[in-house]
Amino acid sequence: MAKKLLSGLVLLTSIAAASAEEASEISAGDTAWVLASAALVILMTPAVGLFYAGMVRRKNALSTLTMSVAVLALVSIQWVLFGYSLAFGSDIAGVIGSLEHLGLKGVGMEALEGLSIPALAFAIFQGAFAIITPALIIAAFVERIKFSAFLVLTLLWTTLVYDPIAHWVWGGGWLANLGALDFAGGTVVHISSGISALAIALVIGARRGFGSVAMEPHNIPMTVLGAVLLWFGWFGFNAGSALAADGLAANAFVTTNTAAATAALTWMLLSWRKMKPSALGIATGAVAGLVAITPAAGFVTPLAAIAIGVGAGIICYYALLFRMRIGIDESLDAWAVHGMGGTWGAIATGIFASIGAQGLLYGNPAQLGVQVIATLATWVYAFAVTYVLAKLVDATIGLRVSEEEEDIGLDISHHAEKAYA
Repeated sequence: MAKKLLSGLVLLTSIAAASAEEASEISAGDTAWVLASAALVILMTPAVGLFYAGMVRRKNALSTLTMSVAVLALVSIQWVLFGYSLAFGSDIAGVIGSLEHLGLKGVGMEALEGLSIPALAFAIFQGAFAIITPALIIAAFVERIKFSAFLVLTLLWTTLVYDPIAHWVWGGGWLANLGALDFAGGTVVHISSGISALAIALVIGARRGFGSVAMEPHNIPMTVLGAVLLWFGWFGFNAGSALAADGLAANAFVTTNTAAATAALTWMLLSWRKMKPSALGIATGAVAGLVAITPAAGFVTPLAAIAIGVGAGIICYYALLFRMRIGIDESLDAWAVHGMGGTWGAIATGIFASIGAQGLLYGNPAQLGVQVIATLATWVYAFAVTYVLAKLVDATIGLRVSEEEEDIGLDISHHAEKAYA
């Protein structure tokens, strides 16, 4: 299992020179960094809640926040019970992990083979990724989904979509063996969640009054706060994926900040041409840049991160306008930002990679082909399985609230609480 795990975690190629004897000893510095990074990534889930809650109407603000916190609790337990094993258990046909680690059996305080951190530190760091990914999908169905349906769909999606894709890329599965590069989750986290958000939006349908009733964000400062916390947490997301406190982590830290800043400025300038440089646009652009650099962070230079950030700002901005023009109510644009941003980032990795792997610009066009295959496979699998799961939940317990509940708002109708007095 360890050899396949290492083949999946292609980000470790830069530290392969370390001997197995040295890697088997726990490093206090590496462990501290990975645990701190796990905490930063866990913080990102309520940050997503703030980012999304500010963009909905005030009658649904608490509902949106509650869903993010509920994901944190639900997926934390799923990961310990069987999610980690499905993602990182011994490979079965390149598709899924075995159930050898049910209840984190065999995942202890000793160093994971080939790494300098305890197996449990690796498990909780990866668990933080499993937690935030379904939280991103909340964008698709805010203001109209039953809370019970949301919980069931989240559990099914994490088990049947996230865990298999994580195994394909990071757990020794078929994409790892193909040589796909994904430093911190471009395919595993962002493409999977963004494409799944589109699938669920198509099943659940638009909000009542969509296109004819004003649905303006009720609290943009809350959204900006969420975006800033995401930016902060993303340093753990990307730099923590080096799984060591080393130069690779430093490079990922710098490229992450550079791409976010570039995309924020790009989005600002694009929107300024027709309107005003809005706070919401700058915040959304920053998130788009963070998404796009995620698969590439440890493989590219800071200058390449600027190019990736510019691409993210342009692609995600026009994807959002396209979504609005065709009238799909994927309400908070997980598809435009995470789906399309992740797609660009995965492909850009195959173009600009120069650290630990070589992309198109460094004499290896085959890597770009592998990245395209990984992207297409994730698109197709995530959309198809999510669409079926959403249809299944809708046919059994129903996805949508009643018209009366939607008009009242989910804060009162589902949680008997108000976000504001």
